Amino acid sequence: MSVRTKDALGQRAAIVGIGATEFSKDSGRSELRLAVEAVRAALDDAGLRPADVDGMVTFTMDTSPEITVAQAAGIGELSFFSRIHYGGGAACATVQQAALAVAAGVAEVVVCYRAFNERSGRRFGSGVQHREPTAEGAALGWSLPFGLLTPASWVAMAAQRYLHTYGLTTEAFGHVAVVDRAYAATNPAAYFHGRPVTLADHAASRWIAEPLRLLDCCQETDGGQALVVTSVERARDLPRPPAVIAAAAQGAGRGQEQMTGFYRGDLTGLPEMGVVARQLWRTSGMGPTDIDVGILYDHFTPFVLMQLEEFGFCEPGAGADFVAARSLPLNTHGGQLGEAYLHGMNGIAEAVRQLRGTAVNQIPGTARALVTAGTGVPTSGLVLTVDR
Repeated sequence: MSVRTKDALGQRAAIVGIGATEFSKDSGRSELRLAVEAVRAALDDAGLRPADVDGMVTFTMDTSPEITVAQAAGIGELSFFSRIHYGGGAACATVQQAALAVAAGVAEVVVCYRAFNERSGRRFGSGVQHREPTAEGAALGWSLPFGLLTPASWVAMAAQRYLHTYGLTTEAFGHVAVVDRAYAATNPAAYFHGRPVTLADHAASRWIAEPLRLLDCCQETDGGQALVVTSVERARDLPRPPAVIAAAAQGAGRGQEQMTGFYRGDLTGLPEMGVVARQLWRTSGMGPTDIDVGILYDHFTPFVLMQLEEFGFCEPGAGADFVAARSLPLNTHGGQLGEAYLHGMNGIAEAVRQLRGTAVNQIPGTARALVTAGTGVPTSGLVLTVDR
């Protein structure tokens, strides 16, 4: 993959299995068990056995190593195993790594997974409490002493600048919350099933880090999600319609940091997602008007608007109007605001369901889906299509 040229990965691998645990606030079991449950469910969905797996990919933040999950799930020898850094920015990159391995013949069947007790165990929203000295951690030293201790506080800086630049109010962010929760309300797997919200509810929710309110922030979840990737050719012999990987990309912007890139110029955009967008469009040969469903990483509502703008769905500053007009079906599972916060992996699963035609909130005729990973950090994205 190059930031300047089309790559050769598109159409060579597909997602053929998805599996998850229930999404809860207290799973009552270890993160390893959650991972294994999700992996087994994904393999069952794919019509494959643990013995078929020879590759595994997860996040650097996952507490269950690939070899441990393989052993516990009954998987045998591995010829490929890999981990992706940068928290939620890794989600789509796990699939990219799996696809690269499959395309290169390094592995035939690769499982991507993420599992955590993020509500009952370590809560990311509690902020930085202890950190070993590292070069990347040094960047936080410019923010932590001034009270910017949590992801919400870091995003609030960019959100405030966005509102100021485009003359908007916090209602702009509320449109994302309303859309996500509307889909979650009709999704039985969502934590907020049956609980939609209105713009008035958004405006009445308490401040977390001004201008972010409670309903601008994703929830905290216990659970696991796994995906199975193999070649397009093998996928055609399996029971489920494959979600073909038309393009996969990672991106880091100039002067990139993890959530605290306040010194790189304009705070109203997401340069790292701009890198991903250019690569996805270049490799897939598609553009915004070709996409049927968008599953955009929604840990915080302002960054959904900025993603829409980086991908060219609308002009800078017009993201709120675009969402309010329902111009593109977004986060049809309810997103991380409404279904569950699984570091974006559940969003990839939703895109697969949309392409299969099995989603709870199915968008008729869906043939092309855009999926993105965490923003404000080095990130990743996918364009998935039906098999032609």
